Amino acid sequence: MRSMKPVVSKYRTFEEAETATREFYARISPAERVEILFELRARAHKENYASSGRLARVYRIVKLPRR
Repeated sequence: MRSMKPVVSKYRTFEEAETATREFYARISPAERVEILFELRARAHKENYASSGRLARVYRIVKLPRR
């Protein structure tokens, strides 16, 4: 799996940016789209586990008064 290269672009409007994004994904192959998906998924998975820090689970049992 190759690494994605960061790209910075400037647009005058949101619509221009959206059009450019759609054109980019239309140009690349389905295999490249899947590769991007898996890389983003791997990054998100890595960040979620890194931030968890193996915290212990805590459960609290609360006794409620009888009605």
